Formats: sequence, structure tokens, C-alpha cells
Amino acid sequence: MIEVDELVKDYGTVVAVRGLSFRVGKGEIVGFLGPNGAGKSTTLRMIAGFLGATSGTVRVNGYDVLEEPLGARRSIGYMPEAAPLYPEMRVREFLRFRAELKGVPRRERVNAVDRAMTSASVKEMADTLIQHLSKGYRQRVGLADALVSNPPLLILDEPTAGLDPNQIRDVRNLIRSLGKSHTILLSTHILSEVETTCDRAVVIDRGKLVAEGTIAELTALRRASAATLVVTDPEQGAAALAKAVEGVSSVKDTAIDGSNRRRLVLELGEGDTTRLLESVIGALVTAGIGVSEATLSKASLEDVFVQLTVTESPEKGAEGP
Repeated sequence: MIEVDELVKDYGTVVAVRGLSFRVGKGEIVGFLGPNGAGKSTTLRMIAGFLGATSGTVRVNGYDVLEEPLGARRSIGYMPEAAPLYPEMRVREFLRFRAELKGVPRRERVNAVDRAMTSASVKEMADTLIQHLSKGYRQRVGLADALVSNPPLLILDEPTAGLDPNQIRDVRNLIRSLGKSHTILLSTHILSEVETTCDRAVVIDRGKLVAEGTIAELTALRRASAATLVVTDPEQGAAALAKAVEGVSSVKDTAIDGSNRRRLVLELGEGDTTRLLESVIGALVTAGIGVSEATLSKASLEDVFVQLTVTESPEKGAEGP
């Protein structure tokens, strides 16, 4: 559905996107991640045809965005971070106006607007002035605008920006529901949103691709850094034995319900953490200490994001002027 090849955006004083390539398949919900200044919004604008690329190609639904812009744009519903709305218009009126601009045939506009309002859960506000809507409902109107021409592809740039937790949950559920009938490219800073909503994620930094894959594939890029053991240890010597194993940085020892059972939380150093955990278990069992549970910590998408992206301040103007 989306094919990005060697995409570059050079503003002269800064290169916002540097040879970026990735794919989004039909029916996928793909998270588009990166720190501030990574080039996410610039890339989305180029895919949507609102910003020209310096070099490289973008194809949307088989259409080259540069050579066949009308076909590409008809395939896209684009919701920018700050959705441009007319506050003096009522919701239904605004969406009818947008449907006309997007070329929805006159005979289909009423149904198209009703369908978009229903899909975005904003139909109860159809006759309300947009200026009287809450931030959450304004975001929904922006989503309804993206949906009004019923495009096969939705590009959503920070759709939950500025929303409270309840509103974020509602929009997240909407996106998940829309994924049943649309391909979605979703840019967001809320990593839990990507973990619960997206099939895959694309991670960029300083305008370059740094990783892509399913959430499981991305989290596997970061090794476990801790392990938890539950042991039977009447003599309370398990912590010292575990700490003595080379590669174990520290051990936190906690009694479980005042019994002989104890929980050991190990901080692990570099190397093969699975083999290191096996060495610890071997040392404990050899000493006559029973081990009833042993688990390696699971890296989160946030852990991987921090590991993959540059942490120092981004270059000035990295998202464009």
C-alpha cells in the first residue's frame, strides 16, 4: 500500500530525511516512531503529497505521488497533528464541505458524511459548532475528515496529542476498529499505543531508518537485563552464591511471606543472559538450594526505543522550517 524508496528531504541548512526506505502492506496497522526532530512529520507530509521530496520515490496504492498525484491523494485520508478545522462551522456542515473538496459525488455525500461521523464516533455532535467541541471531539472530527472519502489508507500524525487518558483510550479503540477495513500508518509518541494497536513498527532517527518489524521482533533487539528467581533457602546464602557468578552485577534478596522461600532479583551484565541465568541456577542447585521459578525480564518497546534512538538534542530544524 505504501512504498518508500530512498526518500530524501534537504532544506539546505538541514537534511530532515536521509535515504529512507520502508513498506506498509495492505491491511496493516504500522506505527511510525522516532524522537522529536527525527523527520516523522516531514515523511508523512511527503507520503501524503503535501510536501515535495528532494529525491527518492513514494508510491501509494500503486500510484507514484509525484507522477500520479491525484490517484495517490484519492487513496489517502490524512490527519495531521493539528487538524485544520473551521470553528465557525457545524460538524456535519464541515464534513459535507470537505467531502465536496475531496470529490465525493453529490449523490453520495450525505451517506459518506454519516458513515464518517459514525466511524469516528462523533455523530451525536453533528449539529454542534466545532468551536464548542472539546479537544477530544475535535480530534474525532479530524479523523472523520480523513475518513469522509472512504480512502483505503489512513495516515494519522499524533492523533491522540493533547488528549486525556480516557480520550486516548477512546481514540485508540477507534483506530483499532478502523484497522479492520483500512491500512493505517500511525505516528505517535505513546509507545503503549503502538504495542496495543499496531501490527508492526518502523523506527527512524535523524531521518534514517534504524529498525522495523513486529513488536515482538523489535523487543527482541534488546536483551534482558534482569532475572527473577524464587528459591527455597533456609540458610539465606542464595544471594551471595548468585552474586558470585561472573556476569551478575547485583542481587536484591526479599523474603516471601516470612518463610524459607526468597525472591532474588538479579541485575545482569553483558553477554548471553540466558546462559548466565542457567549458570546461576546451576550454582544454587549444586549448593542444595531449590529453585522453583526463574524468569528473564522482558524488554518493552520503550526500552528498545531508547536503545535505538539518539538521546542527545536533535539538530535544529530537523523537522523542517
